[in-house]
Amino acid sequence: MDATLLETMRTTLRGPVVGPGDPGYGQARTVYNAMIDKKPAAVVECRDTADVMAAVDFVREHGLDVAVRGGGHSGPGLCLADDAVTIDLSPMRGVRVDPAIQTAQADGGATLGDFDHATHAFGLATPAGIMSTTGIGGLTLGGGHGYLTRKYGLTVDNLVSADVVLADGSFVAANPTENPDLFWALRGGGGNFGIVTSFDFELHPVDMVGAGATVWPLELFPDVLRWYRDFLPQAPDDLYGFFASLCVPPAPPFPEEIHGQKMCGVVWSSTADPAALEESLAVVHEPGPPAFHFTAPMPYPALQSMFDELIPAGLQWYWRGDFFDQITDDAVDVHAEFAEKLPTGLSTMHLYPVDGVAGRVGPDDTAWAYRDAVWSGVIGGIDPDPANAGAIRDWAVGYWEALHPHSMGGAYVNFLGAGEPQDRVRATYRGHYDRLAEVKRAYDPHNLFHANQNIEPAAAR
Repeated sequence: MDATLLETMRTTLRGPVVGPGDPGYGQARTVYNAMIDKKPAAVVECRDTADVMAAVDFVREHGLDVAVRGGGHSGPGLCLADDAVTIDLSPMRGVRVDPAIQTAQADGGATLGDFDHATHAFGLATPAGIMSTTGIGGLTLGGGHGYLTRKYGLTVDNLVSADVVLADGSFVAANPTENPDLFWALRGGGGNFGIVTSFDFELHPVDMVGAGATVWPLELFPDVLRWYRDFLPQAPDDLYGFFASLCVPPAPPFPEEIHGQKMCGVVWSSTADPAALEESLAVVHEPGPPAFHFTAPMPYPALQSMFDELIPAGLQWYWRGDFFDQITDDAVDVHAEFAEKLPTGLSTMHLYPVDGVAGRVGPDDTAWAYRDAVWSGVIGGIDPDPANAGAIRDWAVGYWEALHPHSMGGAYVNFLGAGEPQDRVRATYRGHYDRLAEVKRAYDPHNLFHANQNIEPAAAR
């Protein structure tokens, strides 16, 4: 983009337009994953929906490439593209709660921390992630799962309406009665169909929750994972626990004598009586004695932000994911092998439950195509040192390649890693892909919004 066009954009839009020569450019192109080093032609920091509409019109009319940023947590850095214009929603972070009807409207740039702060004041919440720094926009459009998923479903199961700026610059609502095909596609189809400037969610009574963590020595890994795969799916929907391979963080509540040790563990939460969680988890000794175990009541936003300081923005990240309907003994062996090979202190593997209420939604009700999955798995190579970027990527890819034959074939779209082939996107949507391509043709026929895990428009008939 030449200087004249950049200046024209500045006069067209209300929010700042940051170009490569501007002092704030380095910060404007910084995202959560420090492995991403893309150089956009400009970053448009939108102030409101009108700004988003004007930005879309500008890039379309001038034949510019475009990417969209919400919270900036995209692992592959899809919120930026070299020589493209990033339409940045991060200044749009308002959340408005209606406690009478238990709903909340969140702007497209809001984080989970923004959302939880607003809703917790009324003793309400909706399922969304495990870290408060995550953007609610990207998480929701991919489907969204978190601590409340077994009890209240996916994030998209709680989406009641969305305001969307389309590729032609127009503004529409998407809900069960207005543009229902678009509403269906938004619930899991990613950022393919337009820019969502606000989301309306159903809320549920959630205030204090039971929270906890149990870690076991690595030599117990196979026994623990086999116990976990049998225990959790049979547990009440109120109980949630994600399984992890980890190096024990050098911080409370973990005792100093186990800091830095490679272990396996489960992070627990419960929407039942917080004081009763310890009784529910009396069984954690069955696979073998834990190295550490604790439970405590805590406010839901405290649970959501528990890992924020451990894995802040600015680390090197590489991840891969898959869905699983079972954890076979052969898969247990793969997990145990790569847990021994954890390359850095922050690298990890998580198995997030997506059963319970989420598994009882109709398979064709939303674009999310894996209602029969029990776990959404992610392998994350993480480290602060750029010199270790190759090591963490190689570990994550090698782990995924060994584990993938034991998966369901597709992954949570937000867990697809950089450089994965297009057939992985198709596998993510299974039989829904062709329907999504038809919706794409209706709302973005020229594929303006392609800096994402892309669904190409269906060919004209």
